[in-house]
Order: sequence, then C-alpha cells, then structure tokens
Amino acid sequence: MSNVEELVGAWLPLPDVSQLLGVSVTKVHGLIDERAILALRIGERKIRSVPAEFFVDGAVLDALKGTLVVLNDAGFDDEAALKWLFTEDDSLPGRPVDALREGRKTEIRRRAQALAW
Repeated sequence: MSNVEELVGAWLPLPDVSQLLGVSVTKVHGLIDERAILALRIGERKIRSVPAEFFVDGAVLDALKGTLVVLNDAGFDDEAALKWLFTEDDSLPGRPVDALREGRKTEIRRRAQALAW
C-alpha cells in the first residue's frame, strides 16, 4: 500500500462514485478528466478509486475543482496533490482537505498558490 493510500484512508471505486452522484461511470471519467476530482489506482488489484472525503451530501466537494487546478498549475501531479491535501498541517490545524470541507477554500487556495513560488 502506498503512502497516499494510507493518508487518504477511505476510497471509493468509480462505480461507487457513479452511484453516489447518480451519474454514469462515463460522467465520473469526465469529472476526472476535468480535474473536478482525482482518482488513483490503489490496492492489490489497482482499482481506480477516488477519496471518499471528496464528497459531501451526495455531491462533489464544492471547493475541490478550483483547488485541484491551482495545485496542478503549481506542478503537482495527482499523487502529490492528494498527498498535500491529506497531510496534517499544524498551521491549519488539520489537513487541507478538512479545511475545504469546512468551507475555508480561500485560505487553502492561497497556500496552494504559494507552493508554486
């Protein structure tokens, strides 16, 4: 198991994401292509999965897409972005993904933008 797999903890395979959002698996692939969500191949069988914490009340976490775009612009690949989002940050407190879930997207995006410099 990779470090990112452990950091994230709860993962949803793409068919589960499809069911949660009430959309086709093709649409889920579209969300990944748009960088609205990230997916990695995890586990022994390398099943493409998405962190469960990317969803709130049956929808994609509102502040996620813009944050993922900022991280991508800062040069982060998907695994590095997930590692950053799910790693404890003593100055927050907590993890960036927790701050996003609490509606603190401006602070998190500002931190993500600073990583590019």
